[in-house]
Amino acid sequence: MQAQNPYAPPVADVDDANREISEIDSLPVSQTWKDRFKVIARAGGAKLPHLKSLPASDRRKAAFNVLAFLFGPFYYMAKGMWKRGMALFAVCVLAVVVLSLILDYLGYGSLSRSLGYGVGAIFAVRANIDYYKKMVIKDTGWW
Repeated sequence: MQAQNPYAPPVADVDDANREISEIDSLPVSQTWKDRFKVIARAGGAKLPHLKSLPASDRRKAAFNVLAFLFGPFYYMAKGMWKRGMALFAVCVLAVVVLSLILDYLGYGSLSRSLGYGVGAIFAVRANIDYYKKMVIKDTGWW
């Protein structure tokens, strides 16, 4: 009889990542999105815990979406993620208004005009992960 250490960390099933990557090949999306989804899966899923261990070219695929930066919530609507897009847009508008008021009060009103770029950056960083959640994990929640 083999003794098991009750304090040992759980052992992950290695086949989970391979199974997820094989499921990605059957999704009804373009090859570009399949490549992005595979990179996200290799990075550990939606939370991207292993992103830094990937090569720089793969990190760029998973980390930033130019179209989402330019079009924000409209890009989310085009991809069928309108719930997430509206929730993210509402949170960003609230944050921009509060930060703008604080910056105006402190005398940095000219800096508050550039907060819109931050909103675009938030959409650009979240878009690939949110689309991965929708298509691979089948999570269509508000956030």
